[in-house]
Amino acid sequence: MGNSKSGALSKEILDELQLNTKFTQEELCTWYQSFLKECPSGKISKKQFESIYSKFFPDADPKAYAHHVFRSFDANNDGTLDFKEYMIALHMTSSGKTNQKLEWAFSLYDVDGNGTISKPEVLEIITSIFRMINAEDQKHLPDDESTPEKRTNKIWDFFGKKDDDKLTEGEFIQGIMNNKEILRLIQYEPQKVKEKLKDKKQ
Repeated sequence: MGNSKSGALSKEILDELQLNTKFTQEELCTWYQSFLKECPSGKISKKQFESIYSKFFPDADPKAYAHHVFRSFDANNDGTLDFKEYMIALHMTSSGKTNQKLEWAFSLYDVDGNGTISKPEVLEIITSIFRMINAEDQKHLPDDESTPEKRTNKIWDFFGKKDDDKLTEGEFIQGIMNNKEILRLIQYEPQKVKEKLKDKKQ
């Protein structure tokens, strides 16, 4: 454990993260220290990631969604997230550029990683999103998107696709750029999360 890297972030990773995220050097070093406290091995397992996620959604079941988020950020498919993958995940989901976010959203929905999205894949992610919306909030959803199936149909119709068609990344990004309504439908409303966090602070 006595090596010098255990307590400090390598310059290479620091430079890369400053280039690819909005975090400052000080912020990254602070994040790194708390990351090492939580994960002394320097890696987050899927289970740890799901448990971190669960803290944000005490009255819902984010496990399935967290699993997909984890998969989309585990760049080298080793079943863990290192600090770099973790920070890029944080950046992308909170303040990434629209195009970056949409590329990430595509990889989230491309469940089998084959480079296209099918309607069943959309349903799988939308179903996991619904598990995070508590029953009370679900009652207030518009009728044509009040179930995962209805919301999936609505998204697929917006893209003008038949049931067995596939969506490429280009079509996915272009479709969302052209229609903000799709963006609303494909994501979990983070506004609700922000409000929850605000309430906790007060």
